Amino acid sequence: MHDALRGGVSNSGGDQIAQNNDVRQAWYDQRRDLERGGHNATPKGLVHRRRWRRLEPALKVFERLLQLSGLHARGRANALDIALKTITVRLANLPAAFDGYRILQISDPHLDLLPDLADRMTALLHGVSVDLLLLTGDYRDQHDDPPEPGLALLQPIVAAVDAADGCFALLGNHDPAASVAILEDMGLQVLLNQTVSIERRHDSLHLTGLDDVHSFYTEAAHGALRNGPTGCRIAAVHSAEVADMAAAADIDLYLCGHTHGGQIRLPWGGPLISRLRRCRSYSHGLWRHGDMIGYTSNGAGVASIPVRYNCPPEVALIVLRRPA
Repeated sequence: MHDALRGGVSNSGGDQIAQNNDVRQAWYDQRRDLERGGHNATPKGLVHRRRWRRLEPALKVFERLLQLSGLHARGRANALDIALKTITVRLANLPAAFDGYRILQISDPHLDLLPDLADRMTALLHGVSVDLLLLTGDYRDQHDDPPEPGLALLQPIVAAVDAADGCFALLGNHDPAASVAILEDMGLQVLLNQTVSIERRHDSLHLTGLDDVHSFYTEAAHGALRNGPTGCRIAAVHSAEVADMAAAADIDLYLCGHTHGGQIRLPWGGPLISRLRRCRSYSHGLWRHGDMIGYTSNGAGVASIPVRYNCPPEVALIVLRRPA
């Protein structure tokens, strides 16, 4: 699925809109079936969903130990100390009209687990002007709760940002299909294994957004990477787990999150948990796979336990540049 955008406004014709609606309904039906099943769908195949939940009792014990040791309050303060981090990425294939293009990436806020973070993020981003706002998934934390309360905390954050070419979102593994309508009501265009093209003068920049590939992978995600237009291409994916597929499809830049950068890292830099099943070396920061550059955000929020150590939260400002 491919749309051309000018200033964030789709100019698809009526027939294309009808076709897109049919594709979206097919996606919705498949996504709901996966959500109701007992397995996570991954690029490596089906994984029983209880594997991660078996760790939850151990995580609760760990959190209690942090409270008893007095370290929990420090970890919570760390988790609320969010900053705007600027990353400059030089792309060999970047058209001249997009030199200096600014993408604000918000990933993994998990706002219902640490609601105070919403006000911090709104204040941080108030009045920030960028070319494009990109949200890369996991807006709430609790899988079994309705999505509305967690997503409601996202509304003022999105409203705080001025994005000239529009606001786009993906779903993460914590975001059910029912989130799409809520996100769209906020003015976000949700990319579901589709590509949009942003035009500046006679140049184009192509953004391919995938549904979550950690728990809800389908071949449609791989197809969206393979079948995109030629030119400078950005893949926005919740996790790094299809980085090799994206590089093989001639993606220039891969933006993701999911790992929280580890959230709890050892003093010498290593994460305790990567949360990745594939491409595990791409758990944080800038990386490269072949000719493709990638960035895995530390994320804005926390998962499972509302603490961070040696891994500060961030909103990433990605500045695109041509080679020096």
